[in-house]
Amino acid sequence: MKRFLIPVAVFVLLGLLLAYGLKLDPRKIPSPLVGKPLPAFALPSVADSKRTVRSDDLRGRVYLLNVWASWCVACREEHPLLVELAQNRAIPIIGLNYKDQRADALKWLAALGNPYELSLSDLDGRVGIELGVYGVPETFVVDKAGVIRYKQIGPITAEIWETKLAPLLRELG
Repeated sequence: MKRFLIPVAVFVLLGLLLAYGLKLDPRKIPSPLVGKPLPAFALPSVADSKRTVRSDDLRGRVYLLNVWASWCVACREEHPLLVELAQNRAIPIIGLNYKDQRADALKWLAALGNPYELSLSDLDGRVGIELGVYGVPETFVVDKAGVIRYKQIGPITAEIWETKLAPLLRELG
């Protein structure tokens, strides 16, 4: 009888750990990059593939770095809010077009509106990997020193804008 207690106890413990894990919100996975500088990169612009932009070129102001793709369904969900933020000049938005063809990205922006002050082409996804991107869309708040201050996994909604992003951006000034 005692020899069955240990396997049963281990099984119950594993079941409890699994049940706890299933209750966690995957969107609340902490990013190891929060509080660290944006990884260095040099990428071509989506609008002008001959123009290369480096991460250092973006320093000196607070902005959103929005990772998006024309093939992304959830990106379409958040896009109207991004367009509205751009029209209201709420915050500069830099796009990171992730694993997407330039022609597809340009067509998508022409059809749905372009909220990006600048959108960069990450065709091979290397910069996205360095940012720890799980999937698109993801958005980062980057401060004037080029340090990542927040990571939003999934689409930005009006609620997320009002409760998380706008207060943080006011604080960062």
